[in-house]
Amino acid sequence: MGTLKTEPARTRLDLLAPPVAAAIERWPDEAPVDVDEVLVAAIDAELADTAAFCAAYEVGLEESANCVVVAGKRGGETRYAACMVLATTRADVNGVVRRLLDARKASFAPMDDAVELTGMEYGGITPIGLPEGWPIFVDSRVIATPHVIIGSGVRHSKIALPGPALGALPGATVVEDLARPA
Repeated sequence: MGTLKTEPARTRLDLLAPPVAAAIERWPDEAPVDVDEVLVAAIDAELADTAAFCAAYEVGLEESANCVVVAGKRGGETRYAACMVLATTRADVNGVVRRLLDARKASFAPMDDAVELTGMEYGGITPIGLPEGWPIFVDSRVIATPHVIIGSGVRHSKIALPGPALGALPGATVVEDLARPA
């Protein structure tokens, strides 16, 4: 985890966006990953973007996962989903994601919509604490990663947790080849 100074997220809810903190507080005892394995680290908010973060905190891109909010449209209805992909890859929004959403058209959700709907800061959106009913598509490479660094809902911290935990989140589906190498 590079040079990050982590501590259990449940003891530092102040470092998380409100919906993320609420999800950590509700973390089920029967979850495959214990809540104490979900860690948080304060970072410089100016270094929250993936490339800058990885360079500053000595975290490999292959250990960093990004959460992309996608909007799919069909018949006037918009469906939202989150996609978790490693920083070394890019989500296949117009192919795999569009089909998973059963949408005619899919694209990255506009920033204002993503922020308003999730209650999280842009550049810090994470799958933990997303609106109920949103599908979370997790690239199989993410869950194959022993530990990944993800957003915390705010730009001034990051979450570190076992990759398999992301595939066990409510609403999560592990998808082979959800992403393509960057």
